[in-house]
Formats: sequence, C-alpha cells, structure tokens
Amino acid sequence: MNAPAIPGADVSARVEHRARDAGAAIAVALAGLVVLLARPFVGGLPGGRVALFACAYVTIGLAAVAVPAASERPRLAPSIVLGLGLVSIAIAAMVAGSPVPVPWTSAALPLSLLAAVAEEALFRKVLYARLLRFGAVAAIAISGVVFALVHLPAYGTAAIPVDLGAGLLFGWQRWASGTWATPAITHGAANLLAVLR
Repeated sequence: MNAPAIPGADVSARVEHRARDAGAAIAVALAGLVVLLARPFVGGLPGGRVALFACAYVTIGLAAVAVPAASERPRLAPSIVLGLGLVSIAIAAMVAGSPVPVPWTSAALPLSLLAAVAEEALFRKVLYARLLRFGAVAAIAISGVVFALVHLPAYGTAAIPVDLGAGLLFGWQRWASGTWATPAITHGAANLLAVLR
C-alpha cells in the first residue's frame, strides 16, 4: 500500500532543488570570473602557463556544464543562427581585423578552442540562464557586457568594442537558438580566425 502524499512536500523539494542549483550556478560563475580575470597576472609565471590555462578552462567548462540549464524554445533553427554568427565574425574579421595580437605557439589553437567552449558554458549557459528571469534583453546585454569586461585586463581597452560586439552576438545566438552550443561553435570559429591570422 502506498504511503499518503504529504501536501506541499513536492513543492518544498522543488524549491530546495532550485535553490541548490542557483547556489551552484552562482559559485561557478564567481569562480569562473575570478579565474578569467586572473589570466593576465599569471602570464609571467615560468613554465606551466599552458598547463595552468588548460586546467583552468577545463575546470570552468566542466563546472559550468554540470549546472542545470534553463530550457528555452528555439526561435530560429540553430543552423540558421550558427550561419548568421559565422558570417558576422567573418565580415568583422575582414573589416576590422584583429585588434589583439595573438602569439602563435603550438598550444594556441587547442587553448583558444578550449577557451571558447569554457567561456560560453560560463557566460551563455550559467550567467545567461540566471539573468533570464529579468528578460531576454537583460540576459543578452548583461552577459555581453560582463564578457567584454572580463577580457579587459588581458586585452586592454582596444578590444572592448570587439569583445562587446562578440558578447552581444553570442547572447543573441543563445536566445535565438535556445542552446549555448551555437554561440560556443561561433566563438570557437572566431578564436580560430584570431589565431590563424
């Protein structure tokens, strides 16, 4: 015989689960921002810099992927949103070029792809999802501004317009496609263009 259901127990469990998920998301976002902001200060460390960055990006990415995502209904087919994003970054690269010199090393290519995925998991999965309760415009704008500001210590003010534009594009892609994978692919392509120039 089944035990009688306790009124409100299911609601209480859901509220507790959501609070735990929100706390985990905030912790991941804060830890990720600290790691990203610390990048310029570890640049002078002898050896191990590549390993340090790789570990940091893997940790950010895995932690962000582990946080439950807010589901949204796609507004456009992800392939269309991805195509628009790729065309946008190709045009921007032709028109503006790269304002930030990227030193070529054998680790630059895999690190830039790892960075793209980790940053999009952090900004367009975790941060965007937490901001979505204020509306899509706020989620896109605030995650884009935070994305640009986090890159400021590493690249300086010259890169702010590019980083802000990219952050807004990636946020729009997140909203339009309903998934953070679309901006992650576009971000990876943008990083590839920057490294291979």
